[in-house]
Amino acid sequence: MSGAAGAPRARIVGTGLIGTSIALALRAAGWPVSLEDPSPTAAALARDLGAGTIDELAPDVLAPDVVVVAAPPDVTGAVVATQLARWPSAVVTDVASVKSSVLATVRSLGGDLRRYVGSHPMAGRERSGAVAARPDLCAGRPWVVVPSPESSAEAVALVVSLARAARGEVVTLGPQEHDAAVAAVSHLPQLMATLTAARLRHEPDDAVALCGQGVRDVTRIAASDPGLWTQILAGNAAGVAALLRAVRTDLDDAVGALEALAAGGDAPGARAVLARLLDDGNHGRARVPGKHGGAPTPYTVVTVVVPDEPGALGRLFAAMGEAGINLEDLHLEHAVGHPVALAEVSVLPGVADRLRTHLGAGGWTIH
Repeated sequence: MSGAAGAPRARIVGTGLIGTSIALALRAAGWPVSLEDPSPTAAALARDLGAGTIDELAPDVLAPDVVVVAAPPDVTGAVVATQLARWPSAVVTDVASVKSSVLATVRSLGGDLRRYVGSHPMAGRERSGAVAARPDLCAGRPWVVVPSPESSAEAVALVVSLARAARGEVVTLGPQEHDAAVAAVSHLPQLMATLTAARLRHEPDDAVALCGQGVRDVTRIAASDPGLWTQILAGNAAGVAALLRAVRTDLDDAVGALEALAAGGDAPGARAVLARLLDDGNHGRARVPGKHGGAPTPYTVVTVVVPDEPGALGRLFAAMGEAGINLEDLHLEHAVGHPVALAEVSVLPGVADRLRTHLGAGGWTIH
């Protein structure tokens, strides 16, 4: 059932951002790929972008080795069951961001669970659709493989091969472990970003004009698709609700402390409450994996004034290269009312002074 060069045949069901990105990655890895979508236009667009074929008569469509269901979360389970029945010799996986509810639906519909292995590439963009797809979308990102107790070893191995062909970093979790993890690292952050951004909706223009990089960082994912995220949150409702209850307790503590301070007087204990919450945030942030998924590394930030003109960042990067200094991270903040930006360049602490000296000698302004 494999392609001419021995690579497995894949069929992608759902040609949005994730499905098309996976298809492009698999094609780049030499896998034959066929495409399917309820919308003929969407499937044709993905084909025209080089993601695969939609010719129903083609041999590589008639016998896929693995089917990837990239459908909306509220229909994923039903689509998986349909694909298991349609392709009785194929392994079927899905890329929904919730797993327990999908597995429960497949089981209730009588799907062959030996050939079903859930998965979840932890990748995405604020933009949606095939036009936003990228072959490197999953590269270097965790790809969680989520077998059920019934999944065969052969089926799991094929899904692992698929994830690696798309250059994902494979992590294996059970369905409940997965849903608890993504509730904490994906679903709750989405809600918190959304709630923060929502406070800006009715603020005066003068206030919003003061937004800096901190606001942009915190609210970046608030631009995500409301319809999709409603489905995701509904699919993991219990786990997200439990985390929100814990957040509500912290918010109640913060509100109580702030109200005590606003009322005047010494407000004993109020500052300690705020300090504890901020310190907990420091410790939580310190646990976020560092570069390439390694241990967190403390970087020094060198802030450079960069003209807002073509080629300016390129010249800055070239100057860093001349100094033999690696760029570890970058944040760019545009100055209000001025044609410049502040480039916050993160480097290893041991080279920060050398970078400042080199850039200063080259005419760069260090903020």
